[in-house]
Amino acid sequence: MRPPTTPRERSASEPAPGRTPTPVTPDEPATTSTDRTPPSAEASDPAHEPVTDLSDLPPAWSGRRARAAWPALPLLVALALWGYAVRHTDVSRLDDFGLVTALHPSFWAGLAVLTAGFWFTVRDPRRPGAWSAAYVLGLLVMERATQAVLYPTPLYAWAWKHDGVIDHLLTAGGLQSADQVGDMAVYDQWPGFFAAQAALVRLLGVDSAAMYMAWWPLASSLMLLLPLLLIYRTFTEDRRLIWTAVWLFFVANWVGQDYFSPQSVAFALHLGVLAVVLRRYGRSGGGRGRRGQAVWTAALAVLVVAIVISHQLTPGMLVASLLALCLVRRYRDWVPVVTTVIIFLAWCLTAALPFLSAALPDMLRSVGDVGGNVATGYGATPTGTGAVATSWAARLLSGSVLLLAVAGVWRQRVLRHRALPLLVIAAAPLPMFVASSYGSEMIFRVLMFMLPGVAFFAAAAILPKVRTLAGEAREKEAQPAAPAARRRALTTGVPLLALLAGTLAFVPSYSGKDRINYFPPAEVDLVQRLFDEAGDGSMVVAANRNYPLAYAEYWSVDHYWFLDDDRRHVDAIVRSPAATLARDMAGVERPGRAYFLLTQGQLANSEMNGQLTEAQLTRIRDSVAGSPRFRLVAENSAGVIYELRQDGGAAR
Repeated sequence: MRPPTTPRERSASEPAPGRTPTPVTPDEPATTSTDRTPPSAEASDPAHEPVTDLSDLPPAWSGRRARAAWPALPLLVALALWGYAVRHTDVSRLDDFGLVTALHPSFWAGLAVLTAGFWFTVRDPRRPGAWSAAYVLGLLVMERATQAVLYPTPLYAWAWKHDGVIDHLLTAGGLQSADQVGDMAVYDQWPGFFAAQAALVRLLGVDSAAMYMAWWPLASSLMLLLPLLLIYRTFTEDRRLIWTAVWLFFVANWVGQDYFSPQSVAFALHLGVLAVVLRRYGRSGGGRGRRGQAVWTAALAVLVVAIVISHQLTPGMLVASLLALCLVRRYRDWVPVVTTVIIFLAWCLTAALPFLSAALPDMLRSVGDVGGNVATGYGATPTGTGAVATSWAARLLSGSVLLLAVAGVWRQRVLRHRALPLLVIAAAPLPMFVASSYGSEMIFRVLMFMLPGVAFFAAAAILPKVRTLAGEAREKEAQPAAPAARRRALTTGVPLLALLAGTLAFVPSYSGKDRINYFPPAEVDLVQRLFDEAGDGSMVVAANRNYPLAYAEYWSVDHYWFLDDDRRHVDAIVRSPAATLARDMAGVERPGRAYFLLTQGQLANSEMNGQLTEAQLTRIRDSVAGSPRFRLVAENSAGVIYELRQDGGAAR
């Protein structure tokens, strides 16, 4: 042992003046004296080993280190179970329950272990916040990366559509009007997201955004983490409340707007604006003085511009939230809302004016029609046991979180006052039910924009009362053992079960429609072959748009989805498929060609959303196959392609 450098204790035979000698044993070293003992005496007497040398206490020190690092064990076990699950899950044949029934049981065990580990870690005030962050990141991996690992192709027809818009920007080299690209010009009038992705595709040197868009749900969820933490830290320093709210937010955010879309980025920017306003524009916020206020206003303007040029709905939601904040005395600053309104109106009256002029009559008719704005409509009604069950799982999850939020507002009195602005923001999107249906999706968008505030108060409902750690310690010391044990059972077991139920319910809510959203490689190859063959001026006819590359080359190829037509015309196709479709496709002029495409993605979407059944679509395919007016172009396990003969049905 090297010579100690700290003061050494006096020998037991040399008591301090005026003090009674105290026996010293190896188990009880003396620490009261500051006199020094000769090194030889110290070396020969084990009672005088320096207690500040931690190497002399290996068992206790190792125990402390083990207790400090124990949260790593359930986290690693959960991730190991997840890794095992994704290696042993077969997604080649999905049923109406989507990924729910396909997942290996070890996935569910891993999710349960992760949730329990998070709960016991976040409740312990001695644990650093980094452990809670690690568990939330683990949750995001299990929630948002599982599909990217399991499926060899990107999910969602709308993601493939957005890839087509990016391809159009790269091909055309600029924005185009409705005279050039028809209804798809709306994307050229809100090009922010697509222009940024086109630049990213060029920067990465990849063929298309399809090379990375399968991982977008994980990336977009990570983008939400920082603004959420900033918002929640504005109203509390209780790490338990902050991280539990973050966990509940990601568990309840099942509506699927994290895919490769402008909404995913616009929502993150929306939260960023709210974080800046809540932290820098309140009466006790920073950035005081004209110079500081000007800097933050400039930062807000940049964020708002990025939102306004990327998405139609988010700016309206942001204006509603900022106006609601002005109702709270602490945030009665009109600079953010005026800045947002000016930028929003400037874009609407210039670049977006063509679309808004055409859509304005329908928008005005929908104002006040609450029933119509929240109705799902034809072709969006879950049909079948699996679709109905997963739909109810999503409803129960959202309803439970909303009820927990109400309980949190009632239970945590201190938050009703301190976090009132967050409560106001949570309620701000509700009037949008009156404004528009947003393509039958308004109810889902309102829920998503409410969620940051709802998750905060829901977390407050399942946690003990917000208080200082010292107050907790005094209360624990004052309580008798038996009542304390019962209290721990109630405040630990019941909330853990609620948290676990919500976390497990996320899976069917989020992945229960993967039979619709997943396109196997065979389907991608089939559709790609179609567009490799179709020339300019061609037409592609399909049941619906639920297939990959559904908008490929939309600037030169027409697309017609007959299930979007009036129900009477759909019934006519069902009665006489080949003859009716041949008439619909007859207007294509050479050198263009007319193609009929039917894939398993279309079949799944039609059947699970209450349009046509599998038997009806099979009858349509068989009718086309048996008609001399059509010839088979390609066929595989995922679908078929037929071409309308331009010679009137003569054999080739």
